[in-house]
Amino acid sequence: MKIDDFFYQLPKELIAQKPTSSRDHSRLMVVNRSKKTTNNHTFYELLDFLKKGDILVLNDSKVFPARLFGVRRNGGKTEVLLTKKIDQNTFEVIGKKLKEREIIIFSGSKLTAEVVFHQDKISHLRFNRSGDRLISEIFKIGETPLPPYIKNELSEAENRSRYQTVYAKNSGSVAAPTAGLHFTDGLLSKIKESGVEILSLTLHVGLGTFAPIEKEIEDHQMHAEYYQIEEDVYEKIIKAKKSGRRIIAVGTTTTRVLEALALSQIDTENKSRLKSNLNIKPVKQFDNLISGWTNIFIYPPYEFKIIDALITNFHLPKSTLLLLVSAFTGKELIDKAYKEAIVKRYRFFSYGDAMLIFS
Repeated sequence: MKIDDFFYQLPKELIAQKPTSSRDHSRLMVVNRSKKTTNNHTFYELLDFLKKGDILVLNDSKVFPARLFGVRRNGGKTEVLLTKKIDQNTFEVIGKKLKEREIIIFSGSKLTAEVVFHQDKISHLRFNRSGDRLISEIFKIGETPLPPYIKNELSEAENRSRYQTVYAKNSGSVAAPTAGLHFTDGLLSKIKESGVEILSLTLHVGLGTFAPIEKEIEDHQMHAEYYQIEEDVYEKIIKAKKSGRRIIAVGTTTTRVLEALALSQIDTENKSRLKSNLNIKPVKQFDNLISGWTNIFIYPPYEFKIIDALITNFHLPKSTLLLLVSAFTGKELIDKAYKEAIVKRYRFFSYGDAMLIFS
């Protein structure tokens, strides 16, 4: 397959600029892989498609206000996006026209940072504060890093609240795991009461997830992202899988962690045959926690090892996210679903509507 096979034309007015007034009132397209059918629902009807014994797995990563505005010592304005924490006072950033050893003073704050490394579009900023003091200051002055296609008029407080899942707790993402934006506390309570077990893991979403595929699909390199999952949670998922219970992943980020962990158990010889650009750092275990970095890239054809169903949003053309969903659903069926979504005026991308894919 060529990357051009994953392009589609989307009317600009279907790019959601703000969320629905109530999270669980977004639309939900239900795609049945075995029957090759699509049906249209509202997200709060998700409960009708879950059953007792299912495992629903969430990504509890929290978006932090990673967009900072500052001025150089010469008075010139600048903007940086914090993409990865390197140590207690240093972040990897993307910024315009940064130079090594220059000092940046951030707006409305005594916070300053020195550019200690710069190459291509990537820089490292060493701040004059560290640890919790630095994070606290970032939350005071930073803005929510919305995707460039969202140009809404919501306040920072509104975006900071709505571009966040209700169950987010581990800060570190520069983009929301958007499939989870549709859940409310009330809906989650009903799901739990129905006999569905809800478990969580963490994958801090980086910009690499959204980087365009500029070469052949097989040559694309994903940026590594940090994940962690409690050891007993992972064991529950594996035990449930072996007993025939459905594993339902909320989002492509959750999917990538579960599949990366499954692949890490496969021997090197078999791993080399997989149609997945995989490079997992050795798993580290401490305090009942499995953690590491993964740049797993899932695209057709791919045999999923863990997940049985997927809740996701509608993704950008030619994106790694669309390729993952295509691998899970089947190219022909996902094309059909997207065409129907456009005809029926579904709302696309981060603040848009949702899709449930199952067999």
